[in-house]
Amino acid sequence: MLFALLLQLGAAGVSMDKIILDTDMIEGFDDGVAMVLLSNAPGVKLLGVATVTGNTWSAEGAAYAVRQLEIEGHKNIPVVQGTNRPLREGRMENFAEERKNFGAGTDDWAGAFGYPDPGDWQKFFKEHYGKKPSFKTDKRNAVDFIIDTIKANPGEVVFVEIGPATNLALAVQKAPEIIPLVKKVIYMGGAFFVPGNVTPSSEFNFWFDPEAAKICLRSPFKEQVIISLDVCGKVPFRKADYDAFINMLGKSALVPVFNRGYQGSSFAKDPARVSYIWDILTAAVIIDPSVIKGREKLPVDINDQFGLSYGQSMAYRTRGPAGARTADIITDIDTDKFWKMVLDKKYWNSAK
Repeated sequence: MLFALLLQLGAAGVSMDKIILDTDMIEGFDDGVAMVLLSNAPGVKLLGVATVTGNTWSAEGAAYAVRQLEIEGHKNIPVVQGTNRPLREGRMENFAEERKNFGAGTDDWAGAFGYPDPGDWQKFFKEHYGKKPSFKTDKRNAVDFIIDTIKANPGEVVFVEIGPATNLALAVQKAPEIIPLVKKVIYMGGAFFVPGNVTPSSEFNFWFDPEAAKICLRSPFKEQVIISLDVCGKVPFRKADYDAFINMLGKSALVPVFNRGYQGSSFAKDPARVSYIWDILTAAVIIDPSVIKGREKLPVDINDQFGLSYGQSMAYRTRGPAGARTADIITDIDTDKFWKMVLDKKYWNSAK
């Protein structure tokens, strides 16, 4: 039925959003859910999934992406491994000293800074899932995949950045001619008028690679949209929400995968905890822009000076610094409409 609907949309001349998803992929909430929504949404064509080191290592993220896509029946969507380290030289090796001197925020999560690289994605897949993957990743590096795909679809690609922006920054540096060919860039990152999470001033994605975030935000893309902690903090995520989601999935093979993931295992340990929604909001505003209830267009920038406020994102209601560019900061979301989308079985092939 979904395929027939997509054919009807194409025949009617309705344009589809062509998406590249760049992600530090995890199982389930948030990245996995965002990917599945985009892979199944009418009017959206997911051209590929690029992995980057951030919450997870790039190879590890590739394994998670392949498993969740194969459960949803999307073996034709390319998964491409990307950059394994942030741009600042030596940061991985010196992270313990950095945290000692710069401190941590309310969330001391360090992502891939905190554990060793598991190495080959296929080996990790077999160890983690107890079997071999049913399809393999694209042989290209994510940077080249991004460049090739944007050039092949000029003016049509919406680049969805839900991890550190390292892959996109390297693509822009290698082939700056792609910048005017990108339709839009949507980020999940930053904390402009609220505190950070991993440091008092910084949000995880932008903090993991501030140099990359700055390169991208200062690039003259036609349009940039940011889902920051300013709006994510307005979308609480409780065990009742998670249970409703799992019940909707029914006998889907995604259920054990999601239950093993961070949110599933955390709710199992502490049913009273309250979390928030982050990356899935980027998918939601693409699929149905009417979920947006508020936005503010402002010059934005990133502090890439290595010190206490390293990685802090800034928005200026007066005048930004030279080189800063304007972005739409999403400030409010229709949470009822958002959850209705996430719990709609039409976005979940394996739940049918």
